[in-house]
Amino acid sequence: MEILPAIDLKEGLAVRLSKGEMESAKIYSKTPWELAKKFEDMGAKYLHLVDLDGAFAGEPVNFKTIEKIVNSTNLKVEVGGGIRDEKRIKDYQNLGVYRFILGSVALKNPNFVKEMSPKYNIVVGIDALGGMVATEGWADVSSIKATDLARLYAGAGVSAIICTDIGKDGMLCGVNVGFTEAIAEASGIDTIASGGVKDISDILACKNSGKIAGVIVGKAYYEGSIDLEKAFKIL
Repeated sequence: MEILPAIDLKEGLAVRLSKGEMESAKIYSKTPWELAKKFEDMGAKYLHLVDLDGAFAGEPVNFKTIEKIVNSTNLKVEVGGGIRDEKRIKDYQNLGVYRFILGSVALKNPNFVKEMSPKYNIVVGIDALGGMVATEGWADVSSIKATDLARLYAGAGVSAIICTDIGKDGMLCGVNVGFTEAIAEASGIDTIASGGVKDISDILACKNSGKIAGVIVGKAYYEGSIDLEKAFKIL
């Protein structure tokens, strides 16, 4: 199982939100590329990067900052937020981005995702509130169950699924292991837990599950409730 440190970008700054609400943004770094290097020095292999502005705008907004982050480390960087077409995927691929997270478009245009999966290293982002899929930077909650959407991508060639329990995201209240396991079982795809990690016990709970391929750590690190370097050593 992998730990993926997270950097969320808003106006070029590293921030964290609570429950995905943009007005809750708290700035943690004005130099996110230095933050990425710090994660690498701790032992990270991957970096989870989200263009929050892009998620709302429907197109990449923090492109230059992402370029600087990618060029600052040897981390395998995955990027999400506002990727809606193949041109955006190619643009990020040319930067050296390792894999590409498709969220809103995964619900709205599954055929596009299935068309891209054999050509690129695609990750499907499934974000849910009360078990129902949310899109457009979590501003819209659909009537589609997260597990049904996950099942749709079984055998589609997707590299991984990142599932976020929005109700827990940024709340430091514990990761939703059961939800993550349900997504993994429905899809048969490597599934990464996101949202709610508070301390090392959440990392161990995901590891001990045996069904979870990775866990994203954001606010727990920024607020000092988890020793990330120790967590990497434990794994």
